[in-house]
Amino acid sequence: MTRIRISWPAGHTTATVEDTPTAKALLAKLPLSSTANTWGEEVYFDTGVSVPAEEDARQVVEPGTVAFWTDGDALALPYGPTPISRGDECRLASPCNLLGRLDGDPRVLATVRGGDPIRVELA
Repeated sequence: MTRIRISWPAGHTTATVEDTPTAKALLAKLPLSSTANTWGEEVYFDTGVSVPAEEDARQVVEPGTVAFWTDGDALALPYGPTPISRGDECRLASPCNLLGRLDGDPRVLATVRGGDPIRVELA
């Protein structure tokens, strides 16, 4: 397992990522800078990494899951419901590869605004 740090103008968080093919591809690109997008209570951003869906890809995940949206080559960080959620679930746009979990309270992501610069690096 490896820890990463995700930073934006109003804050930062860390995450622990598992040893998966997608995580290895992402870690090889670090550090990376991108522009944040928001979709309901999810932050996502382009990574420049392109990988196929893994066998355990899921669309409904727990808040704080670090996911990789293969349709958008993006890291997806849900912390609450999205526009397509049913109830309080975190439903991603399509099945995503699971990379790990945020350390601490995922609601810190509520301070990310669309258009914010975002940086991912090894912690």
